[in-house]
Amino acid sequence: MTRVKRGNVARKRRKKILKLAKGFRGSHSTLFRTANQQVMKALRNAYRDRKKRKRDFRRLWIARINAASHQHGMSYSQFMGKLKKVNVEINRKMLAQMAVLDPDSFTKVVELANSAK
Repeated sequence: MTRVKRGNVARKRRKKILKLAKGFRGSHSTLFRTANQQVMKALRNAYRDRKKRKRDFRRLWIARINAASHQHGMSYSQFMGKLKKVNVEINRKMLAQMAVLDPDSFTKVVELANSAK
């Protein structure tokens, strides 16, 4: 059996991990074993938080729409229910943007929702 030297393969593997760990503090970016642990943790967190970001933004939009609809004398659920009845299909992101940046147009949407029976 011939001897296998793993020099290139091992070095490439370690350099890849250390490249991913660039910017981490202390030995987390210089020592391979700690860097490997931190990279694995960072990748787990990134995967989890990509899903969480979508939930967080939806919660933010709902909170903004709720605050704006309360200024017009109705709750979020009443407002969304009335929008569904009049077949207004504006998503929550756009409604929240309107509530913050263009209150006049949001008022018009509320009036349209109130026209529902």
